[in-house]
Amino acid sequence: MGPHPPIRQRLTASTAIPRHTHAQAYAAVILSGGYEEAGEFGRRRLGPGDVAIHPVFSSHMNGVGGREVVLVNLPVAGLRAGFARTADADAVVRLAETDPVAAVEFLGEGLTALAAETLDWPDLLALDLNADPGLDLGAWAGRRGLAAATLSRGFGRAYGVTPRRFRQEVKTRRALDSLVEGRSAPLARLALDSGFVDQAHMTRAITELTGTSPGAWRRSNGYKAGR
Repeated sequence: MGPHPPIRQRLTASTAIPRHTHAQAYAAVILSGGYEEAGEFGRRRLGPGDVAIHPVFSSHMNGVGGREVVLVNLPVAGLRAGFARTADADAVVRLAETDPVAAVEFLGEGLTALAAETLDWPDLLALDLNADPGLDLGAWAGRRGLAAATLSRGFGRAYGVTPRRFRQEVKTRRALDSLVEGRSAPLARLALDSGFVDQAHMTRAITELTGTSPGAWRRSNGYKAGR
């Protein structure tokens, strides 16, 4: 699991960054160069002025283009996760150097959402798994004339994980959100709503990702029993 990214970062040209996870939410604002990112929101080629907003425990891989990438990473809270474009990247950078909080506020006021790109069938599968984690992978592959092994290898090349692992991550992120948004809802119900077969499976998945139990995650995000 990667540490919280530095405020300013340079990525070497023509390099592949394997799939990794960041424990904290942050926004990556690209200043120059470009890279392709494949993660929980799908895949997109990003360039100067583009922003990738990652929630807590976000997982993704990156392929850097032929030029060095310079970007600024800002810790964020409350911004809608996904891909976007900022109206004034230079102003964000200037603010970040003296007041990161003001920089995030300014960033949030001038964002235009960007959709993920459909570069190939793995991107369609990523979108479908996000929409329905219970998707039958065998049936999905069959409708497109893909063998099970081809499905696993092709998706792995594009996203750095198997479709089954990607689906597990989607369900786990849903559960993390539900634990905070659902507040007092029973854990067993939240597990089913997030796509898990039972509470025990959800507990194992959340503990594996965050290092803490669902109950502890709730408490660390401001939930108090009985309120």
